[in-house]
Amino acid sequence: MASTGPTAAIATQPFGKTGHQSSRTIFGAAALGRVSQEDADRTMALVRHHGVNHIDTAASYGESEVRLGPWMEKHRQDYFLATKTGERTYAAARDQIRRSLERLRVQQVDLIQLHNLTDQEEWEAALSPDGALKAAIEAREQGLARFIGVTGHGTQVARMHRAALERFPFDAVLLPYNYPMMQNPQYAADFEALFAVCQERGVAVQTIKAITRAPWGERARTAATWYEPLTDQQDIDTAAHWVLGRPGVFLNTVGDINVLPKVFDAATRFQARPTEQEMAKLMRDERMEPLFI
Repeated sequence: MASTGPTAAIATQPFGKTGHQSSRTIFGAAALGRVSQEDADRTMALVRHHGVNHIDTAASYGESEVRLGPWMEKHRQDYFLATKTGERTYAAARDQIRRSLERLRVQQVDLIQLHNLTDQEEWEAALSPDGALKAAIEAREQGLARFIGVTGHGTQVARMHRAALERFPFDAVLLPYNYPMMQNPQYAADFEALFAVCQERGVAVQTIKAITRAPWGERARTAATWYEPLTDQQDIDTAAHWVLGRPGVFLNTVGDINVLPKVFDAATRFQARPTEQEMAKLMRDERMEPLFI
């Protein structure tokens, strides 16, 4: 899996107001959740080879934090490191954040994120005076984390993130962004409204599900992702370049170590955003469907 020799550099841009120049393609370490340490080490060598300097993981991503631990012990200074807590109460989130640091073998993460915060009831609980946000703020005050973000899935996520930014000055958001999903007029409007607020306030915008083909449905699963990804290199190029063609966003990579090299390959060759006609053709030819309805 690991490549050798020189490769084209993946572009960087400011990660919001954090002061870090992050690679526009962020390594989504969910891909390490169910792999051996040997495969994880090989994957991290590939990440390094492509100049990717930003890693995004989560407490709930299987063994991902554990697999990253040995690499972080040796190369912590080379990466902007983000993880997530899916807990909603202060005490549970506090304990999970500390466990993540232990698993990652680090003293501090750069970004702690409230994970998949889209359900209204959970949203209220996490942002309440005794919620997970309190634990994230405490972690920042204690030097365990430098910045705080919020993530989510679903068609309501952009709207919920915008509300979250009115409640607290998060440093980063993460949400789905791909061509099929942006054909949903309401989601597109909500995304644009959120993006405008983020641009105005210097909030980093991370995007996921760039190369989603469709939900698996009844089809046999041939990848570790919980959706069916595109697999042809040209198709991945088109889908990834459409995301990268939007200034100001980051593309978080696919959750399968065998598809990952194709996403990195696409990112190294990005030059221009595909046209509307090219995207419509890809969506039609590959029978692409929105992952969230």
